[in-house]
Amino acid sequence: MSLNIKNERVHALAREAARITGKSQTSVIEEALVKLLAEYGLDPVEADRKRRMDAVTQIALEWQDLPVLDGEDRIREVEDLYDTETGLPV
Repeated sequence: MSLNIKNERVHALAREAARITGKSQTSVIEEALVKLLAEYGLDPVEADRKRRMDAVTQIALEWQDLPVLDGEDRIREVEDLYDTETGLPV
């Protein structure tokens, strides 16, 4: 991913912010954007967590709809991964 800032004023502000904080330009821009989003009531960390949870939920729903093959039961618990007699993976 890349972000090419073509606005000289914005680029100068990023350089100056990086210089006075000792951080990278990327870090100061990230910090500024997180603060801006927070001012608008959005927590970027929470939003990212929600996106990931939604993706996991979607995968689980899709998996739930898959057919059972050869009459085998679905794997629902860790123990289902192993043969009950030998203890070896199935």
